[in-house]
Amino acid sequence: MKFTVFALAVFLVSFAGVQAQEDPLRIIMIGAHPDDCDIKGGGTAALFVAMGHKVKFVSVTNGDAGHMEEGGGMLAKRRIAETQEVARRLGVDYDVLDNHDGELLPTLEIRLQIIRKIREWDADVVIAPRPNDYHPDHRYTGVLVQDAAYMVGVPNVAPDTPPLRKNPVFLYFQDHFQKPNPFEPHVAIDITQVIDKKIDGMDAHVSQFYEWLPWIGGYADEVPEGKEERKEWLKGKRFGSITPAVRSNLEKWYGSARAEQVGYAEAFEVCEYGSQPTEEDLMRLFPMLGK
Repeated sequence: MKFTVFALAVFLVSFAGVQAQEDPLRIIMIGAHPDDCDIKGGGTAALFVAMGHKVKFVSVTNGDAGHMEEGGGMLAKRRIAETQEVARRLGVDYDVLDNHDGELLPTLEIRLQIIRKIREWDADVVIAPRPNDYHPDHRYTGVLVQDAAYMVGVPNVAPDTPPLRKNPVFLYFQDHFQKPNPFEPHVAIDITQVIDKKIDGMDAHVSQFYEWLPWIGGYADEVPEGKEERKEWLKGKRFGSITPAVRSNLEKWYGSARAEQVGYAEAFEVCEYGSQPTEEDLMRLFPMLGK
């Protein structure tokens, strides 16, 4: 993977970059809403947790606009409670920041919130949306995390929280948007063995997957009544086929025979900000690759 001039500068300002890892890895996934990390990275998170690593999900907004009948503080409380059930089911930490849903902007105040979260978690890996998406909250979450990528190591920025002495590897969640440039998978993870665990986590977001999203999407009449039937329906509704680019990346990391058997995958693109990992670094930071 090529080093950019900016990435080289990052290394020259005393960051150690990607270092040997003996302690459990610390991964932080940052989404705009209280279900985004679950959708984009829940399977990978489950694999990390099963291997003894530490994962935190962060929602930059409190989700207080995402419903057709409820809203405001009561909806925010409901959605926070859903995240805590996800945390219990997946074995992750889950934080929700108190910023309004649908009103997110890439302000200095919120950038500092994100810098503090990354520092407090002592993150080795940070994963967030790309800054091109249909939803403004998703776009601006991507911008906010990009803006934090260098600043996490600057002592005089957010000086109330000790700076990182390393620069994490920053990655993007997968998306399907093509302009101004399509998603490029650098890491594709086989999550087939934990797909039911991921669905179980998503299932905790009752307000979203069984109420709000079906309503806004025009398919509310499809939602089953029974709990187990809902989970099977959710699995079929939320997961389509693996793209050719992701399948090719699975072949790179797992071999062609294994890749052909993968039923479910999550993929991530390395951001040009932060430490720029080698393939060996990626295998250390994603130890489930090839297994």
